[in-house]
Amino acid sequence: MNKILIPLDFEKQSLVALEQSFSLAHIILAEITVLYVHEQSGIFASIFNDDQKNELRIILEERLAEIARKASLSSGLTVNYRLEKGRIHSKILEVAKEINAQFILMGTNSSDQDDDQEKRVGANTSRVVRSATCPVIIYNTKSAHNGIRNILLPLDLTVETRQKVTIGIEIARFNNAGIKVVSALLPKSSTTDSNKLYQQGNQVTDFISSAGIDCTFELLECKGDEKTIVPAILNYARQEGDIDLIIILNSQEVGLVEYFVGSNSQEFIRLSEIPVMSIMPKDLGFSTSF
Repeated sequence: MNKILIPLDFEKQSLVALEQSFSLAHIILAEITVLYVHEQSGIFASIFNDDQKNELRIILEERLAEIARKASLSSGLTVNYRLEKGRIHSKILEVAKEINAQFILMGTNSSDQDDDQEKRVGANTSRVVRSATCPVIIYNTKSAHNGIRNILLPLDLTVETRQKVTIGIEIARFNNAGIKVVSALLPKSSTTDSNKLYQQGNQVTDFISSAGIDCTFELLECKGDEKTIVPAILNYARQEGDIDLIIILNSQEVGLVEYFVGSNSQEFIRLSEIPVMSIMPKDLGFSTSF
């Protein structure tokens, strides 16, 4: 049985992640584990006595159990719950490894902020994204489309970027979805780079189409520097109106920052109102055939 881990903080975003996990769990034949990590440290540890701490734990466990029960009834899935104590991101990673989770779904904790300049990725979400060995799907919205109509694959010129294609094809097949490939071209880009991006985009599109999946390619011409690339791609996604998942690489270890994925993966997570799946390139073991 496959496993999906949903860290909860009882806020709307994490509950959206739970709701969105149902279709994925049905598709990959998975059971769901909802996890709440209770931090008892610092000043809060000295405020409550042992009886109060125990009472709080009981309340949290009852609430978590009720959420799991309702989720199981509404989805027809097996939904387990875990109440753990410790550092939030460390415990999430620990439980994910323990249950051998295929996916972690969680929120960014920034959806209440309207100004893009003020939006931020929560520290725990950021640490999980950087360290998880399984794909992490992040929700920066209070609602999401039920299912996946199209997947957006941003490509750059790094070797690792093509590794997203294999998981994109797999998810598209599961959801009967299409794939939209996009690359971004900066004014300072050379003709050689432009030709490489165009050639790569067409090769990837042909490869995906040969797998029986509807696929298109768009080469966006940005008017500014590297900071304008992520907003331009997200603006393209919003204008398309039927993209329900963006797949990016967690490229902290790639080391190439000339192109957008290596330097701005956090920007996709921070700014996107569309769910973002982050995957670790070193764990895919994928060699392209195009």
